[in-house]
Amino acid sequence: MSIEIRGPLELPARREDIELKTADGLTLVGELAVPETTTPVATLVTLHPLPTAGGFMDSHIIRKAAARLPALADLAVLRFNTRGTTSPRGTSDGSFDGGASEQFDVAAAMDFARERALPRPWLLGWSFGTELALKYGREHDIEGIILLSPPLHRATPEEVAAWATIDRSVVVLVPELDDYLRPAEARERFAAIPHAQLIAVDGGKHLWVGETQTRRVLTEIVAAVNPAALPLTTHWPADG
Repeated sequence: MSIEIRGPLELPARREDIELKTADGLTLVGELAVPETTTPVATLVTLHPLPTAGGFMDSHIIRKAAARLPALADLAVLRFNTRGTTSPRGTSDGSFDGGASEQFDVAAAMDFARERALPRPWLLGWSFGTELALKYGREHDIEGIILLSPPLHRATPEEVAAWATIDRSVVVLVPELDDYLRPAEARERFAAIPHAQLIAVDGGKHLWVGETQTRRVLTEIVAAVNPAALPLTTHWPADG
């Protein structure tokens, strides 16, 4: 007998509470989830939405990626609270810096991934997290970036265009009904990156609320990182 995968259901994985140490002396709290019995084939280093608007490591798409994708797609998922951010896991040191000192937070997560020899890291940013990925991702050894609902408020045109010069994947999911950046404008603003894959999601909204939108986002993430795992099953244990 299987049950439908939806909402907060957490599939089997090895989960570990972790701490990240930044170059400017802060401790950030987080979690690493890896497949229960196999070696991960790739890694998602996640960057959550704006903490001053309620974003944190448990923002639902990031939490569901950690809950589902180790089991469904053999992925490692690293999530953490950026400086000054609180979740049930705890509060990270420091205070919100508008995306400036958060460069050290991104670096601390990437240092952790390297120290743990987590394979094929990708930066997965959502909203504010996309700004951090665009601004600082080029400094790190990653396979690419996946941007969910990018507002392009903090990343400058020059920082966006700089991705055109490096051979790293850029996958952009833009909701049709986004509050900040919709597909037509997104195509113009990401045109500076010829190899960027821009995916307009019909009916999508900035917060990706609802199981249909959640499944679409997780499917597009896996399509970029481990397409062999598709299609994602909707029931657990998997049918068949």
